Amino acid sequence: MTDLSLSATQLDRYSRHIILDDVGPEGQKRLLEGSALVVGAGGLGAPVIQYLAAAGVGRLGIVDDDVVERSNLQRQIIHRDADVGRAKAESAAEFVAELNPDIEVEPLEARIAPDEARELVADYDVVVDCTDNFPTRYMLNDACQIEGVPLCHGAIYKFEGQITTLTPEGPCYRCLFPEAPEPGTVPDCASTGVLGVLPGTVGCLQATEAMKVLLGLGDTLSGRLLFYDARELSFETVPYRENPDCPVCGDDAIDDLTGVDYAGGCEVASD
Repeated sequence: MTDLSLSATQLDRYSRHIILDDVGPEGQKRLLEGSALVVGAGGLGAPVIQYLAAAGVGRLGIVDDDVVERSNLQRQIIHRDADVGRAKAESAAEFVAELNPDIEVEPLEARIAPDEARELVADYDVVVDCTDNFPTRYMLNDACQIEGVPLCHGAIYKFEGQITTLTPEGPCYRCLFPEAPEPGTVPDCASTGVLGVLPGTVGCLQATEAMKVLLGLGDTLSGRLLFYDARELSFETVPYRENPDCPVCGDDAIDDLTGVDYAGGCEVASD
């Protein structure tokens, strides 16, 4: 039966979703009415933004404080040579507008600060962590845990990637990695390099997890860390558990970010 709440253009655009038994017109409406915040519009953010917009996730927030550099173009596929020097959030928003007019895009050319993180993530149904630094990763984890918002995490290094999904009911990023490494001890892709297609694979998996969250479909990677090795083309899943002593999701969890120092090890101050 035709769903009259979807336009003829939408029925055509999303027809391959609509004929899926596990999605159908109701699932597509959930996507169109759903929202996702993508933090980072670089290597990981590019495929996430591309696929969530194409799938019809109705409202996309895009946060990035960086500008497009020519060296980004080897892997950050939503940006073009003509975009060099432009804000990545602006370039990404223009890409989405041209790809799918159904999508409301909310670009933010800024780095998220602790005093605004909770309010920002609370305005979305799911957050996708496409960042490249530990302070922002921990901040997103902490804000999402307090606000009860699922967070799809991804990270890449040379030829390897990792993905997990952090839900309010499951273990959080701090259960997996209690403290961040000291600044400067983990090199970035600018100094070590990265295979151009690697963030495409990892970002697509993050987008898959985000869509499953929005659709309420299947099993997410909550409590499981997925490792991907591009050289061997291998995947390995490692389970991890909630830590009852975790300061963010444990028995005595914090309820704000004021006691967290997002420098150094990103530790939560003890009372």
